[in-house]
Amino acid sequence: MRNVPGRGQKADRRALREALVEACADAGASIGMLYLPDPDPTRRVLHLALASGLSREFAAPWSRVGLDDPIPVADAVREGRLVWLGGQEDTARRYPRLGLVLPYDFALAAVPLGEEAADRAREPTGAGLVFLWPGSHGPDLDERERKALESARGLLTRVLARAAGEGRPLRPTPHPIVLRPLPAPTPGPAEAAATMAFVRRLPGGNCALDLNGTITFITPEAADLLGAPVCDLLGALPWEALPWMDTPAIENHYRATAMSRLSRSFIAERPTGQRLCFDLYPDNTGISVRITTVSDRPPAGTHVPPADPDQHAPSRATALYPLMLLAATLTEAAHAQDVVEKAADQIVPSMGAHALALLAEQDGRVRIVGHRGYSAAHLAELDGTPVSADTAITHILRTATPLFFGDVGELLVAHPDAVVEDGMAAWAFLPLIASNRPIGSLVLAYGHPRVFAPGERAVLTSIAGLIAQALDRARLYDATHQLARSLQTGLLPHTLPRVPRLDVAARYLPAAYGLEIGGDFYDLIRIDDTTVAAAIGDVQGHNVNAAALMGQVRTAVHAGAGAPPEEVLARTNRLVTDLEPGLFTSCLYAHIDLAGHTVRLASAGHPPPLLRHPGGATEMLNLPAGLLLGIEPGTVYTAVEIPFGPGALLAFFTDGLVEAPGRDIEDAIDAVAARIRAAPEHRPLGDLADELIEHAHRDGPRRDDIALLLLRAAGP
Repeated sequence: MRNVPGRGQKADRRALREALVEACADAGASIGMLYLPDPDPTRRVLHLALASGLSREFAAPWSRVGLDDPIPVADAVREGRLVWLGGQEDTARRYPRLGLVLPYDFALAAVPLGEEAADRAREPTGAGLVFLWPGSHGPDLDERERKALESARGLLTRVLARAAGEGRPLRPTPHPIVLRPLPAPTPGPAEAAATMAFVRRLPGGNCALDLNGTITFITPEAADLLGAPVCDLLGALPWEALPWMDTPAIENHYRATAMSRLSRSFIAERPTGQRLCFDLYPDNTGISVRITTVSDRPPAGTHVPPADPDQHAPSRATALYPLMLLAATLTEAAHAQDVVEKAADQIVPSMGAHALALLAEQDGRVRIVGHRGYSAAHLAELDGTPVSADTAITHILRTATPLFFGDVGELLVAHPDAVVEDGMAAWAFLPLIASNRPIGSLVLAYGHPRVFAPGERAVLTSIAGLIAQALDRARLYDATHQLARSLQTGLLPHTLPRVPRLDVAARYLPAAYGLEIGGDFYDLIRIDDTTVAAAIGDVQGHNVNAAALMGQVRTAVHAGAGAPPEEVLARTNRLVTDLEPGLFTSCLYAHIDLAGHTVRLASAGHPPPLLRHPGGATEMLNLPAGLLLGIEPGTVYTAVEIPFGPGALLAFFTDGLVEAPGRDIEDAIDAVAARIRAAPEHRPLGDLADELIEHAHRDGPRRDDIALLLLRAAGP
C-alpha cells in the first residue's frame, strides 16, 4: 500500500495517548502530563503536549514551561532525575510558586524521558512526564508506583525515539491535547430507569460536573434549590450560570476537589438568604454534587458569603488564578525580555488571547519591547512611530486610557488608517502605569470578535498593572546591569598581547544571576620577546565593589610583573591588605620562559591549572595552596617550576568553570581535563576555549563567573 503522509505520525501520537492513559491507570495516578521540547533547539522551553485527568482550563497556565523555571518537570528534565513531592507542605516548601497557585493536597512525580542520564546531559531540552496522585496518597512512592512510573518512562521514550529515528519527530501542538476520560459502561433501559429513581429518592438535589466544572447532569430538585431552570444549567459552569455563585471561594472548592480527588463540603448563601450545603465527591471522570438545605443547626462545612448580585462579569473566580500565577511568575523576571516571555506564557493561553505586544515610549517615539504572536514585519512598521501620531497605541501612550475594540469595524471607526494583521479580530489596548506614571502599553489581540464585559476589562487592567510594575523593575535592572557590565568590561583586558611562540585564548562568562558582574579576572603581560607573565584570579562577591577590587589587584600584578611569582603575590597581598576592602581574593601567577621552556607558578588559594603534555596526557598541577590575598600582610608564597616545552598547554580557570549545584567538583575537573586531553594537537585554542565554556553552560544556570585562559607553547 502506498505510504500516506502523516499516517505514521498519527499512529505515533495515538501510541503516546494510549501509553499515557495506561501508565496513569497502572500507577494509580489521577492526572498525567507529557511535555515535549520546543522544536527550536536554541529555546529552552517545554510544551505540554498531552494531559489526562485534567481540565483544559487547569492545563492552560502550565502549557509552556521554561527549562530554567522553578517547576518540577523543568528540574527533572534539566537535571535528569526524579522529582517527588509528597504533599501540599512539601510542594509549598520546595516550589513556592506552584504552592501559591495550586494550594491543594496532591502528590507529584516528574521524570525525564531518555535512556541514559548521560544522554540527557548532552541534550538538556528533552521530554518530561508528570503524574499526580490524590491527596490521600502517602508521603512516599511505593514500589508498585515506582515500577509503573519507570515502565511508563521507558514506553514513552521508545515511542518518541522510534518516531525520531524514522524521520518524523513528534512536535508539540499549538495547544495541549486534553484526553477525555474513558466513559462509564452504558446502562440498559431498566438499569437507567432504576438509577434515575434511586437518584430522585435521595433528599435534596443532585448534579454532576465533568473535570472542566461543566454541569453534565442535574435533577429538577437541584435546579429548584439553585434557583434556575434545568435548561439554563446543563452544559454551563455553575459560577457563570449563577451570578451568586461567582466567587473565588466557590470555584476554589471545585478546584481543590478536582486536583486532590478528595471529597469536601461547603455552605453557600443565595441572594434570598437561603443557605445551601454542597457535598462534592470526585473521581477521575468528574465530580458528583449533593445539594441540601441547611437547617437552623448548620452542619460542619465552610461558609461562603454570597457574591455581589449586581456583578455580571464572566467569572471573577476564573480570572483569579491567572492573576495569581502571573504575579508569582513576574517576581522572577529580571530583564525586560523576561517580562515579555513570562507574561506571554501566562496571558496568551489563560486569557484566550491570540497575540501580545509590549511597547514603550523613547524619545517621543514608540519602541517595541517584545511580542508574541505578532509578525515581526507588522511590528517593525510600528517601531519608531511618533507618539504624536493618531493611532490606538499612541493614544494609550499619550492619555493612559484603555481602549477595547470588539471587532475590526470598531477599530476602523476609531482609527481608519489602522493596519489589521491577518487572524486578528478584537483588541485590548491597556496602559502600563507604574508609580503613578505611564511607562508603556500592553496590546492583546484575539482571533475572534468578542464582547469585553466590565469584569473582563477590570481583570485585564489588573494584569496590565502587574506587568507595568515588573517591567519598570526590569528596565531599572537592565540600566544598572549595563552600567555594571561597562565597568567590568573596562577593567578586563580588551586585547591580549601577541607573543612569539605562544598561542593564547581567553574567555569570560558572567554569572547567570544578580548583576552579572563579579571579580573574576585574567591577564597576560608581555615582558620581552621570550618572557611572559600570566595571571588569573577571583575576588569574593558579585557586585561593583568586587569589580573595583579586581581592577586594583590586576594593576598590582601588572606593576610587579617580571619579578619571581612568589614576590609578585607577596607584594599584591600587602597592597590588598592595606586597602582593607573586606573581600578576599584568590590569584594564580605564572612566569613563563619560552626560551628556557619552563614556567614558574605560585598560588594564593586559587584552583591549580591543568597541564596537557605534548602527546595528550593531561594532569592537574600540584601547587602549594598559599593564603588568599587580603588576609595576612606578611604571608609568604612558594613557587614551583615545571617544564613547558613546545606542544605543552596550560589551562588557567576560575571555579565557576567546574562548580555546579549537585555536581562533584573533582568529577567536573576530570571532565574538563578529558576534553582538553581529547582535543587534536593543533586545534585552534579559541575553539577549545569555546567548547569548555559551552560544556560548563550546559549544566544549567551558573552561580559564579567563569574566567578561562589557555596558553600553548609553539615550536620555533
